[in-house]
Amino acid sequence: MPDRPHRNFYGRRKGKHLKASQEGYLEADLAALSPGAVDWDENPERVPLDLQALFGGRDVWLEVGFGGGEHMIHQATLNPGVGIIGAEPYINGVAMLLGKLRRAEVDNVRIHPGDVRDLFDVLPDASIARAFLLYPDPWPKARHHRRRFVTPEHLEPLARVLRPGAIFRVATDIPDYVRQTLLEVPRHGFEWLADGPSDWRAPWADWTRTRYEAKALREGRVPHYLTFMRR
Repeated sequence: MPDRPHRNFYGRRKGKHLKASQEGYLEADLAALSPGAVDWDENPERVPLDLQALFGGRDVWLEVGFGGGEHMIHQATLNPGVGIIGAEPYINGVAMLLGKLRRAEVDNVRIHPGDVRDLFDVLPDASIARAFLLYPDPWPKARHHRRRFVTPEHLEPLARVLRPGAIFRVATDIPDYVRQTLLEVPRHGFEWLADGPSDWRAPWADWTRTRYEAKALREGRVPHYLTFMRR
């Protein structure tokens, strides 16, 4: 049995208040939509998830930190032939997504309400066809940059679970996050797909604006849209 690794977690897991309806969504819906066997107590041997059983043979996409779930719902609606797993430790965001799922009536979404590193442990090698990292926590202080997602602790397992040719999209409005992303992601087996400025200045054709992007634009920050391919 593998020893559970010590992993520091930074950030919030719960806000000050959940609406009664959101509490209800969590109680009624979350268990059925969780992929199972991600938590160490349920799967101490770290047996890989059976994605065939989970999504019936569909390609699987991964969204890391889905916030309020706007983008996940959008992609699930546009792509009913794809299964999408979202990892989000902030339970208020999970509750918001569950409410949106009820209204959207899509059946191709699963939720890991926790640290994506635990999910990486049980995703099979080369099993993910596309991944999204959209407006991640910027950790703006220099001493906190090691907490960012675009570090080896996250990028190495991400590269392992992405199949060759898989697309990895990153959106951020923080120039230094762009710098670190362009420095670190290619080091872990990715190619940046950009021929000119429009390739990082213009949103993707199937993009939908999230609350975080709307806030960035209100505050005068410029979004960047970075596309990488797993080599």
